[in-house]
Amino acid sequence: MAESKGVHTREKLLEAANRLVREQGVNRLTMDAVAREAGVSKGGLLYHFASKEALIQGMIDHLIHGYDRRLDSATKGENRPGEWLRAFVLATDWGKTHADRTGALLAAAASNPELLDPVRRRYRAWQERLEQEGNDPAMATIIRLAADGLWFADLFGLAPPEGRFREEVIRRMLQLLEQSGSTEKKDP
Repeated sequence: MAESKGVHTREKLLEAANRLVREQGVNRLTMDAVAREAGVSKGGLLYHFASKEALIQGMIDHLIHGYDRRLDSATKGENRPGEWLRAFVLATDWGKTHADRTGALLAAAASNPELLDPVRRRYRAWQERLEQEGNDPAMATIIRLAADGLWFADLFGLAPPEGRFREEVIRRMLQLLEQSGSTEKKDP
């Protein structure tokens, strides 16, 4: 039970840190502010994250693991060309409901860009995977970049498409994937 409580507290701290960055900006991300926002003592915060850099690293890990879980749930275990990229497009469509983890990128970029190295490594691995998946590598990369663009539009509030139009944009990305021969054609 103590481990569960510790995991819950850690999660609360990460959520509070991301919320602070999103709502008040990176400059407001202090250890005192995170502890106060999470309703945890500063000692409790320091137990989980010994420094601001460790907190930001935790935020990055939280972001990556959450994304990996979304990818895993979207792949359905099928091993056909284009299936992983299809999962990537669907997993990238976080929208506003998953903005709770995105402050990690902003905090890392603003405080110590080297903290983005795990994200960079993950993207390199994802790029290699989509290039080896049996797709047209150029079209697969274009689709990945379009999915990333949608995610960054959400992250920065840069006129992201919404509602039915957003659904149409995602549908078209997936249609491009199929038309490029990146996924097997389903029997009628």
